[in-house]
Amino acid sequence: MRGRLLILVAAVASIAGCSTAAGGSTITAPAETASSAGDSGTTIEWTKFSDDGKVQTATIEVPVDHADPAKGNFQLALARHVADPKQRIGSLLVNPGGPGFGGTDFAKFADQIYSPALLAHFDIVAWDPRGTGDSTPAIDCIDDYDRYYTGVDITPDTPAERQLPIDLAKEFTDACLEKNADIWPYIGTNASARDMDDIRQALGEAKISYFGFSYGSELGATWATLFPSTVRAAVLDGAVDPNAGYIDAGLQQAAGFEQAITNFLASCSATPACPFHNDGDAEGAFDRLMLAIDDNPIPTVAGRPELTRSMALTAVAEAMYSESLWDQADQALADAQQGDGAGLLTLFDEYFRRRDDGTWDNSLEAFQVISCADEPARLTVEEEDASAARFEAVAPRYSPATIGSYFCTFFPQSPDPEVQVNSKGAGPILVMGTAGDPATPLASTRLMAEALDDGRLVIVHAEGHTGYASGECSGNVVDKYLIDPVKDAPADGTECK
Repeated sequence: MRGRLLILVAAVASIAGCSTAAGGSTITAPAETASSAGDSGTTIEWTKFSDDGKVQTATIEVPVDHADPAKGNFQLALARHVADPKQRIGSLLVNPGGPGFGGTDFAKFADQIYSPALLAHFDIVAWDPRGTGDSTPAIDCIDDYDRYYTGVDITPDTPAERQLPIDLAKEFTDACLEKNADIWPYIGTNASARDMDDIRQALGEAKISYFGFSYGSELGATWATLFPSTVRAAVLDGAVDPNAGYIDAGLQQAAGFEQAITNFLASCSATPACPFHNDGDAEGAFDRLMLAIDDNPIPTVAGRPELTRSMALTAVAEAMYSESLWDQADQALADAQQGDGAGLLTLFDEYFRRRDDGTWDNSLEAFQVISCADEPARLTVEEEDASAARFEAVAPRYSPATIGSYFCTFFPQSPDPEVQVNSKGAGPILVMGTAGDPATPLASTRLMAEALDDGRLVIVHAEGHTGYASGECSGNVVDKYLIDPVKDAPADGTECK
């Protein structure tokens, strides 16, 4: 995936005892249903989600085309975790990243993600953006991910090997356009930012707060640019360079993953107990293993494809999102040295969100369609292939491909490419970057802060993707700002060590 961001992986599975909210600008006692009607006259009917009465779910209709409501509606899934009525400030819109991922789990399981202070002061309001999750209609392109993501040789040696990824990219795009003909032109970030304003109006709040992770930073910056007078406060954690084109954004991210893999291997080399230690040369062992898999893919599990170099690199990239996955990756690489690719396949499947029943959700399909709806450029096959050397130069371990990705090559031109962000008039916006972030490198986050009218950069010295949960300092900086953005907006360049 070179298009933009990879995904924010959130540990919200297998959590019991979630909660339910109540409505509008004031909180009432928990009920089976509640409703809120805002400035727009749209009424949100909230339905009880859990037994303790702290989370509610609902839907809201938004126009497919905000400029022409006659084209029909999306129905967006909503969820809300209720604040303490005695301490409530307002609503906090939240987005977990992507693009392509639903967000409602970040309200349903808000007590696993946000601090007690934020939970007390804000209704945590999340939604599945148009085309994603349980919102309808949802983007759906393909059923068999193995066909498109497992069999490609990223360093092809024959004309047939070189032609295969081109044919698959065209086939994938044709399926997306055919199955989503009525919605794909209206699926981009600009439209989702307009949906955010529809949600704000329905909640009845003149100004509203926002907290976005990863791609959510891009969405939040777009919203703050289109609707600056409605911004009470905004946190962009794991922010991207908002003005980078398709190739430059990919190069920035490739460099981030390259550095993360370097740090990961160095840690293993320095730790004799690491399963992939290889007498202190995990780096050399990794390079040799990737070349060996490139020449001869290795078995995984019965009924699944053999592990290719592309699959192995995707698996390792999945583990770079959090240090908590490094031990799993160490063991998987050690197993691969012994000819067993099952451990790396597990990480690969986690990246692509393969379910236990062998199916996949639509997240990565939506990721691509939304990304290409935002992207104004369309590179030819030849231009894509010419970019491969640039990727290998900045990331020889992570991006050794000799061909392009053809990510948006066969999509039509976008009718609504993403706006250039500036957030003029929105006030101070907290932009958080993590020094060891592979997916949204700190250098990219700096550029987001610089692009905003009043971006306040906060640097977190940690590994992994996004910084809010990295430690007490980063959490406190965010919490204090959201609770009082006038008094506690951080100084630009604040560091959390």
